[in-house]
Amino acid sequence: MRNKHFFLPVYVLTVFIVTAASAQYTQGTSKVGTTVAQFLKIGAGARSLGMGGSAAAVEGDVYSIYWNPGALARVEGDGAASFTHAAWLANINFDYAAAALSIGDFGVLGIFVTSLSVPQDIVRTEDHPYGDGRVWDASDLALGITYARALTDRFSIGASFKYIREGIWNESAQGVAVDIGTIYTTQFNNLKIGASISNFGTKMRLQGPDLTFNNTPEGQLDQGPQNIPAEYATDSYDLPLSFRLGVSMDVVKSELMRATVAVDATHPNDNTEYINSGVEFGFRETFFARVGYKSLFLQNSEQGLTWGAGVNIGVSSSTLVRMDYAFANYGRLENVQYVSLTVTY
Repeated sequence: MRNKHFFLPVYVLTVFIVTAASAQYTQGTSKVGTTVAQFLKIGAGARSLGMGGSAAAVEGDVYSIYWNPGALARVEGDGAASFTHAAWLANINFDYAAAALSIGDFGVLGIFVTSLSVPQDIVRTEDHPYGDGRVWDASDLALGITYARALTDRFSIGASFKYIREGIWNESAQGVAVDIGTIYTTQFNNLKIGASISNFGTKMRLQGPDLTFNNTPEGQLDQGPQNIPAEYATDSYDLPLSFRLGVSMDVVKSELMRATVAVDATHPNDNTEYINSGVEFGFRETFFARVGYKSLFLQNSEQGLTWGAGVNIGVSSSTLVRMDYAFANYGRLENVQYVSLTVTY
């Protein structure tokens, strides 16, 4: 019976990985640039990112809200709050904050907010290449609520509902989406299997005052209706939908040391399939070292090696502060560094 619980999920994951690998050679083109709200694809939490973004089956972390809402049911303590900051590519600022609260047998509630901001710059035109006196900026925002519950001692499920907004200068686009996830602990060495669907929601379309104008339909001022309010029609685009399937297992676990290995396979709707993998070493659950590889098999990817570290600091018998750092190599785009601060209570 134990072998049955183990080999079925491993078989499913193996089929998915083989499919992802073969897709690299069978799919001639990808769908890069066909979805909006690309900031939703930026991972959250220095711990997970140090492990290459392989977190669909990793439990005990408030950042499960992002990777797999179902795993939030296994958050440590009675609750947690965390904040992540990254100096993203091209001087863009990325911030993610989340909090979770256990409400007993009813489950766990969580809230989160994601922010991406582009520094303000001057407006340049052909007649005014050094600026025309105006300034512009761009920002993205997503905020929402998560609910997760353990249906049994081995199976948990959760969902997130979020509002999404993108804005550039005077134009903006809004949408809503849902994330759904589950996690199951098998009887084989407590191997965990997680699956999630992220950003299943509405299309988004830019609207704003710069897209409206008055029009003279016939082009003649002496006949027909004049100064008709009109608007440039912008296209609607899908959100970056993705499906994750992952496994994790403690390959070493003792009072002194723990080693957790995790592998995720991801199928996005705007790119080719890829695999994230990583390992976390914990020393007396106080000091942590992590290493991973991101976006294996992804076409034309600049992503690759990741690594990170963390430390737990006990403030009281019930309060724990964790500081995490992660480094991600982006090839010709240089690198991105993340810092996270988490309080568990």
